[in-house]
Amino acid sequence: MPDQLTCPHCQAPAKFLYFNDGKRRQQIRCKICSALFQIGKPFRKPKTKYWCPHCQHALYLWKQKKECSVYKCHNDQCPAYLKALQKLNIQEKNLRKFKLSQFKLRYQFREYHFDNQQLRHSCPDDDGINLFNIHRSAHVLGLVLTFHVSFAIAARKTARILKEVFSISISYQTVLNYAQAAAYYCHLFNMHFKGDIDDYSSGDETYIKIAGKNAFTFFFISTENHKITAYHVADTRDTLPAVVAMNEAIRTARPDQKIIFITDGNPSYPAGIHFLNSARNPNNLIQHHQVIGLQNLDEESELHRHFKQISERLNRTYKYHIRAASGFKARNGAICLTTLFVTHYNFLRPHMALNYKVPIPLEMLTSCSLIQLKWYKIIDFASKLHIPGKHVDIAN
Repeated sequence: MPDQLTCPHCQAPAKFLYFNDGKRRQQIRCKICSALFQIGKPFRKPKTKYWCPHCQHALYLWKQKKECSVYKCHNDQCPAYLKALQKLNIQEKNLRKFKLSQFKLRYQFREYHFDNQQLRHSCPDDDGINLFNIHRSAHVLGLVLTFHVSFAIAARKTARILKEVFSISISYQTVLNYAQAAAYYCHLFNMHFKGDIDDYSSGDETYIKIAGKNAFTFFFISTENHKITAYHVADTRDTLPAVVAMNEAIRTARPDQKIIFITDGNPSYPAGIHFLNSARNPNNLIQHHQVIGLQNLDEESELHRHFKQISERLNRTYKYHIRAASGFKARNGAICLTTLFVTHYNFLRPHMALNYKVPIPLEMLTSCSLIQLKWYKIIDFASKLHIPGKHVDIAN
């Protein structure tokens, strides 16, 4: 026993103290007053961060991952746990005795650790190609984007059409270079003229091929004006890309606007909405409805099926426009063509559901009769957003 140690209760010296826990030698008892104390700091229960919304019991840290911390309710009398337990049939109850981990019955809460860098929306790279110093005129640039993007023609066929129909000799690589350079400006244009969003937004992800591997493009579309409000290319369909897409979809929403998302059964969407709602006003949280499967087997799916069909129709249109690419060699190529597709879809493509009007009508585009004129009008305006004070009018 250290000579300088004394009992904190009766101040008895070290010779009246002894270790009360054997070889651990941490707990000490006083022979005078029989008090127990420790040499080190006393154990304190960590402060609780979250409580179960069903039973108000404290949640404990169950799993610690790089992207999130998972908390779980351990109360055996929790109403949510008892309700989930009652739904199990006899076979499931017997299986639960041997494979307990296969059943997620207790309430769980995930605390995600995403930083601002991870939440950045996908954007085409600025490859340094100056569209204002190209060897061809702005009319040729408009024709390239018209055939390659608006009419979904492959780069090789686009180069052949320009040569054999318009006597313009350019290579297919030049077509790809022009499209990649234009995508950077079109992204600025898309973000600038996005405008307000509807109360209901439908979201979904569709797979693409990048370097022979599956990747995913996330879309969110307003259900009334049919404009794309978010597009994000990611390697997975996990929670992070879903959060990025939903965060961009609500960027231009009004502060008091009621937002409702309609998605499929992908668990990344409700998890992402939990993350977004943690920073929002409790009186104005994002609502979420899921449409499960291809048939209406529940009331929620039947009520919101027509919203989900809008995003499915968008995926079909998107697949048609990227089919000519036959996959992508790099992620930036996928982002560029997706960005150009969104520009075409929102500002240039007439929609039958909108009486053959575009989702985002702009006066500077309606004055142009030809689609190639509209394309370089978009590039021209976006260049002012990118290089203020150094604008070159490519229309001339």
